[in-house]
Amino acid sequence: MIGRRPREGTLVVQTAYLGNVVLTTPLLAVLAERHGPVDVVAQPGSASALEGHPAVHSVIPYDKRGADRGWPGITRLARELRTRRHARAFLADGSWRAATLAMGARIPARTGFAGSAAARLYTERVTRPLHGHETAKLAALAGAAVGEPLPKVCLGLGASDREAAGAWLADRGVSGDFVALAPGSVWGARRWPHYPAFAATLELPVVVIGGPADAPRAQKIAAAAAPGKVRSAAGEVGPRVAAAIIEQAQALVTNDSAALHLATAVGTPIVALFGPTAPSFGFGPLGPRDIVLGLGELLCRPCTQLGPAVCPLEHHRCLVELELPAVAAALASIMQGEETRRAVRAGD
Repeated sequence: MIGRRPREGTLVVQTAYLGNVVLTTPLLAVLAERHGPVDVVAQPGSASALEGHPAVHSVIPYDKRGADRGWPGITRLARELRTRRHARAFLADGSWRAATLAMGARIPARTGFAGSAAARLYTERVTRPLHGHETAKLAALAGAAVGEPLPKVCLGLGASDREAAGAWLADRGVSGDFVALAPGSVWGARRWPHYPAFAATLELPVVVIGGPADAPRAQKIAAAAAPGKVRSAAGEVGPRVAAAIIEQAQALVTNDSAALHLATAVGTPIVALFGPTAPSFGFGPLGPRDIVLGLGELLCRPCTQLGPAVCPLEHHRCLVELELPAVAAALASIMQGEETRRAVRAGD
């Protein structure tokens, strides 16, 4: 009688938002180096960000708020995962859903953070670091120590991603230098309200980055600027092509949102606007040219780990009072640095 195929391979479950998935890529790279390319469970809107990533063997979509909602969805996916016979699972997502999927798939080694709600379902519990960037905290699941050099945040963009981005820009008449703006966020109180007025002051063309929900915000930005100055990719391209568009930008001005992490992955300098949240939570930019802006003197800031839908005090001062001149000066500083680097390269 032929025996059952031995268990092998690694599963990572990360069903949080797109930005969280992007920040999981250093963990994926560490695990792939040790065990070979990994399988990843992610929400459909985030799963496509990992397609083609060198550390990823396959991406398994899990529509937890749609077709896979509730217990039937968990059961179906757990049954599918069971056929893959993974030897180990790393629960970057600390939810009960993620742990139940790994349990239902009968994966013998299940590693997650000790403080997670579903920690009792793990076979190995790792203490989540209190400090440091989220990339380092997630890498702790693989045993990486705080301060240990890690692989960079990376999407592994390929020629097809960059060609699609180039075609999108060319079709909309964007050539040469431009600035990318990301006015959206899943959390309403994270959105800087002055993007339309800011775009109107910029000399370079503007490309708005975001999802379908950001299209109305992009329209307001375009309406405030000179005709033809603003082009919107909001809802028109997936995360990989969005990242490739950001890669070609001179800089990205963004809220604390997924676009910030896409820019980190492609190395584009960032002006990051933090209101109800703070970089000390571990989700700030990582590049040497990045600039973080926020009002440090407010006693109510930061107010929550994620940032609420609306300001709890109903004044939203943390972003309303973050004024255009400060953001313009930060962007000008980055642009000046880019011009200096170009001059140095031209002289080599």
